[in-house]
Amino acid sequence: MNASRIPDFANKSHKGMSIWFAEMSLRGLLFHPEDAPNDIFTIATNERTFTPAECAKLDGIMADMFALFGDDVCEAACPIFMKCMGMQQAA
Repeated sequence: MNASRIPDFANKSHKGMSIWFAEMSLRGLLFHPEDAPNDIFTIATNERTFTPAECAKLDGIMADMFALFGDDVCEAACPIFMKCMGMQQAA
């Protein structure tokens, strides 16, 4: 059985969102929450980053996050993106 590359969104809280995005970053799978997973390609290979099954799981997770937290989803992802890019957040 193959382990899923996509972590479950089990802790449905603001902190849980941050943890989820951080885990995606650690796995090299971080993406902007407003982008459709099916539209994301790996630049080096020009292949889709996510399988159809992973896209379905990610679509469900994003739907849950946006239903629960609205625009706070992007706010939760922002510090993770900044850290991934080596940028510091403004104080």
